[in-house]
Amino acid sequence: MVARRAHNPKVIGSNPIPATNLDPLFWGFLLGIFMAKIADKVFALINPVVRDMGYELLGLEYAPSGKRSVLRVYIDSDNGIGVNDCESVSRQVSAIMDVEDPISGQYNLEISSPGIERPLFTIAHYQRFLGNEVSLRLYRPIDGRRKFTGSIGSISEANNTIELVTELGPVTMDLVLIEKANLVAHY
Repeated sequence: MVARRAHNPKVIGSNPIPATNLDPLFWGFLLGIFMAKIADKVFALINPVVRDMGYELLGLEYAPSGKRSVLRVYIDSDNGIGVNDCESVSRQVSAIMDVEDPISGQYNLEISSPGIERPLFTIAHYQRFLGNEVSLRLYRPIDGRRKFTGSIGSISEANNTIELVTELGPVTMDLVLIEKANLVAHY
C-alpha cells in the first residue's frame, strides 16, 4: 500500500502538481507571438481594401482585454489623414471583419493616423527613419532591459536586426523581439 497526500489549499506544499518553473517573461513572449499572428492575419485580410481606397496600411495592434479588446489600425497617405479618412476606412474594415470574423470575441475597432509619435512596424519603416530617435519595448529583455530609447544607427536586412544607439552605447536587436516602437517627438 502506498501513502498518498491529499491536496489541502491551506497547507503550503500540499499540491501534488508542482507549479511551472517557466519564466513569466517567456509567457509574455508567447502571448506577444500569438498577438502578432492575429495581427498578421488581419493585416493580410484588410490590406488590399485599404490600398484600393488610396491609403497605406502601416500596421496594426491587437490588445486583448475581454470585452475591452482593441484592434487599432494605422493608415497614412501622401495628403495626410483626417477624421473623414478614418471614418471611411472604418466602414470598409468593419464590414470585412464582420464577414471574415478573424478575431473571436468582442473588440473595438479604431482607425488612426500615425500621429507625431509614429509607430514603426516593418524594416522599411526603420530604414525610412534611420537616424531618428525611437522608443522601443521588447517582448524579452536584453541585458535586463525591455525598454530602450535611442536613435536608429543601422539596419541589417540580412539578419533582420537594427542597431539602436542609446546613451549606454549601441544595442543590436532582432526585429521580431520588438513589441512596440514609436518615433520620439521633440517639441
